[in-house]
Amino acid sequence: MKIVRCLDAAGTAQWACRHPDGSATRLEGDLFGSLRDTGEQMTTGSLLAPLVPSAILCVGLNYRQHAVETGVPLPKFPVLFMKTPTAVQRPGGPIVLPRHLRSTEVDYECELAVVIGKTCKNVSRDAALDYVLGYTCVNDVSARDWQTQWGGSQWCRGKTFDTFCPLGPWIVTADEIPDPNDLRIRTILNGTVMQDCRTNDMIFDIPALIEFFSGSTTLAPGTVILTGTPQGVGYARTPPVYLQAGDTVTVEIERIGELTNPVEQEV
Repeated sequence: MKIVRCLDAAGTAQWACRHPDGSATRLEGDLFGSLRDTGEQMTTGSLLAPLVPSAILCVGLNYRQHAVETGVPLPKFPVLFMKTPTAVQRPGGPIVLPRHLRSTEVDYECELAVVIGKTCKNVSRDAALDYVLGYTCVNDVSARDWQTQWGGSQWCRGKTFDTFCPLGPWIVTADEIPDPNDLRIRTILNGTVMQDCRTNDMIFDIPALIEFFSGSTTLAPGTVILTGTPQGVGYARTPPVYLQAGDTVTVEIERIGELTNPVEQEV
């Protein structure tokens, strides 16, 4: 099922099931309990981010070829950092380049996002996928200057400006993606493919990430795990390519869809 969160004709946030022909029917119930398809046709207005995350856990340096392009050794354990839920942006909403706390090195990062569907702690890798509600696209937008120079030796400042976590366009439930580590993933910037890889290049696959992040730690329903980005990021190019006002950036993941956002300057 493709679970959409959207505004209906009255401007009220609703859950809907998006069907292969593009139509949508209203869902009722709890995203983390049971959603029932009412069969009632509805017109989906503006898409919202498919959920409001309870937490956003992110993995740095989790694709082998990305490690190669950055010249960094493969990590022994997943590299954890976090974004705040206030960084989430809806599909079609602008990525806003910071100007009050200025950055001139804002980069794109296509990533597969995992949505945790039920409380888990100390989960084994064999059971890990049982805790997944579904998957969606995410752009881990990153201010590289704040990440590497001015962030106090940690990444959160450069990763969690407003709009730096576009998410969507919907959640594809886990039953439709039995192997999340075999999906094509791409970034397309102004019509040019910048990143193009498969999720089987991950250093730590999704069961390993869930096992690690849930170790001695409770993951609440609605936790979103960003699983890392492949090679082709802007800062590793010669010359570097950073997002500019007027750009359009799309994250595309096989079996999920496309997440597209324009780029604007903060005013």
